[in-house]
Amino acid sequence: MYRREHRNQLSFEDFFLPFGGKLSGDNRWVKLADLIPWDELEDDYASQFCKGFGAPAKPFRMALGALIIKARLNLTDDELVEQIKENPYLQFFIGLQAFQYSAPFDPSMMVYFRKRLPESVINDCNERIVRHGLAMIQTAGSDDEDAGTGDGSSTGDGSSDHPPASAVNQGTLLIDATCAPVDIRYPTDLSLLNEARECTETLIDAMHPPIRETFGQKPRTYRKRARQQFLAVAKMKRPRISKIRQAIKQQLGHLERNLASIDALIACGGWLLAAGRYWYRKLLVVSELVRQQRILYYSDSRSIPDRIVSLYQAHIRPIVRGKARCNVEFGAKTSISVTGQGFTYLDRMSYTPYNEGEDLKAQASAYRRRHGHYPGVICADQIYRTRANRAFCQRHGIRLSGPRLGRPKSDPELVAEEKRQFLADQRQRNAVEGKIGQGKRRFGLGLIREKLAVTQGSAIALAVLVMNLEKLLELLFGFMAFLLQLLISDEAVRRAKKQLPGNQPGAA
Repeated sequence: MYRREHRNQLSFEDFFLPFGGKLSGDNRWVKLADLIPWDELEDDYASQFCKGFGAPAKPFRMALGALIIKARLNLTDDELVEQIKENPYLQFFIGLQAFQYSAPFDPSMMVYFRKRLPESVINDCNERIVRHGLAMIQTAGSDDEDAGTGDGSSTGDGSSDHPPASAVNQGTLLIDATCAPVDIRYPTDLSLLNEARECTETLIDAMHPPIRETFGQKPRTYRKRARQQFLAVAKMKRPRISKIRQAIKQQLGHLERNLASIDALIACGGWLLAAGRYWYRKLLVVSELVRQQRILYYSDSRSIPDRIVSLYQAHIRPIVRGKARCNVEFGAKTSISVTGQGFTYLDRMSYTPYNEGEDLKAQASAYRRRHGHYPGVICADQIYRTRANRAFCQRHGIRLSGPRLGRPKSDPELVAEEKRQFLADQRQRNAVEGKIGQGKRRFGLGLIREKLAVTQGSAIALAVLVMNLEKLLELLFGFMAFLLQLLISDEAVRRAKKQLPGNQPGAA
């Protein structure tokens, strides 16, 4: 059940502090709260709940606000709750009416917040927040210009967030792809098989006692011998390939015997859920892992589609990136786009490898949906410069960065001009690389610690949202500094005019 409270936007002047004083309007969390349209975003969140059943859920502002604080400060769930307990600005940001000494929610609620705000909802919130923030900054600028000029004429440059659909192509779109690695141990076939063997042994230990009288003696697992065989190779610094293959064959034999014992227990009336649903789901993953490892062992290939690299997070797949630091990464592959104003959008996220060059058309269409027109320039690396993408860009009047196809031109001036244009596009494309680095170093994209696929997608999309909030906050504070500089300069001009000889009192 969700109980929506219909009240106006909370103002920082109304926030009650029991120890006296009031909040400062110049604080970053107060400014961030103004940039987010809480009431507009709450509609989609409230639609997930029943209207008259269950305990009331936490408000949307508390859920999204807590996730933003966690991503912005890079905190754990437990530390986040402690920080909110101690900081009145954080309590105002999540929508509390007054400061309280108790925790507003338990740290375990963060898991439910991430489940209730998946990747698709966060992406929609991201676009709405960017629109609302830009509109608010532009409105503040136009109001200040009206106050300075004394008329209601607008002096905008035509770069509104939603220009008419007939507008010509304008703006720059920067696109790239990256991988958000998850927090798992580096997978090896031998260690995965050892974990799978221990899982089957746990299931046999739980399934046998209820049917001891009908089944008889518990099936033998030889777990001590299997453990010794695994450690004999795992403790070697550089084991030979023959030793690794021998150990893999031994673990496969133990696993196949344990799976046959589980089938015999089931046939005799054993209950698969005796150890709990968690271990039952693990058994399904183990069965697929054994099938894949058997194929890899008896074939010459070293790769297989949908290869399992973690028993605990079976949705993760190896992503071959070919980077100097690590050739293979394990996590979600994401395609992002950055506009000329510096705002980032998450266009695609997948745990299976894909060619990011296929996303150019969808990213250009998404840019048109957000701004009402196609971009004038798309800056991308070489993998995006396929013939299909070039034809798409030419058909819609978009210039795709990079050298053109065909033989080089004979005119040296044109060749030099194309080279200068290519270098300028490459320098401009560095912005999307900087956004990827900002997300990985500062907002947690470098190591995703969530365990479930839905919560990992929420964390990745939230990092992109927080990057846009930082950009909006930077624009807002820059605009305020500019206004302050204008006021100081106007005051200086007035004082200078008063000090002129003709403006002094008593002057002839």
